[in-house]
Amino acid sequence: MSGPLVLLDSASLYFRSFFALPQSMTSPDGVPVNAVRGFAGMIAQVIADRRPARLVACLDADWRPAFRVAAIPSYKAQRVADPSINAEEVPDTLTPQVPIIIDLLEALGIATAAADGYEADDVIGTLAHRETAAPVEIVTGDRDLFQCVRDEPSPVRVVYVGRGWAKAEVVGPRELAQRYGLPEDGMAYADMSVLRGDPSDGLPGITGIGEKTAAKLISKFGSLQALVDAAAAGSKDVPLRVRQAFTDDADYLAKAPLVVRVATDAAITATGDPAIPHAPADLDRVRELQERWALGSAVDRLLAALS
Repeated sequence: MSGPLVLLDSASLYFRSFFALPQSMTSPDGVPVNAVRGFAGMIAQVIADRRPARLVACLDADWRPAFRVAAIPSYKAQRVADPSINAEEVPDTLTPQVPIIIDLLEALGIATAAADGYEADDVIGTLAHRETAAPVEIVTGDRDLFQCVRDEPSPVRVVYVGRGWAKAEVVGPRELAQRYGLPEDGMAYADMSVLRGDPSDGLPGITGIGEKTAAKLISKFGSLQALVDAAAAGSKDVPLRVRQAFTDDADYLAKAPLVVRVATDAAITATGDPAIPHAPADLDRVRELQERWALGSAVDRLLAALS
């Protein structure tokens, strides 16, 4: 295999497509399809530009897994639309587009993967961890997946598209070190994330510690565990205010790593062959979906990229 294994953070990509493209993109009966068209166009660009040998669209089986909520109940709590069924607050006009995306992937013959009780991040973390021969590229608009980067046994890089494909950044251990002042280790990013927290995910972080301080501490001690051990031992190398914050936020500090770190051992259910198809699995079905939902040139570009 000459090309990388590409793992798509599907929800991240179709959410970004939804907000980047106008909802005036609709099917003949008025159903918005902006997320579908944007997502299809993104896959076409990924295939054309990154030339993967294999590609997997990774999906959320559970957007707010029970094991993370049990550890930190505030995890994504602000985004819950219906607590009785743990439903995520999603724009009404995006929800109907997700099944269309799944139908299109199936018709194209593009593999998908999910894991019961886990998020797509965990599926990506597990597949990346398993790959020891070919390079891996993770396409996402979510910085949380920076923790997956590595050099050995096979390189894992994040193709970060938070500012769009035209401004995509390829991030590896060296880029993380340069950007944040961290050790050249993806797990150092996860350790920093535990300390600084993430309000958008309902993670408070350690009181008084922002990103810069978190990065300096992890860089100085090498890992979160080494920092915690030094603080517990009363090391003068750990500022007094940090030691006090660790004491005050001890429960969060003990549980946050489980929530922040992606799983590498999720039981994955995959559909389809990850090898890039040179022709769609069902061209008639692809054309039917293209016409039914007015997907236009986005599907044409995707078919051209496959061929």
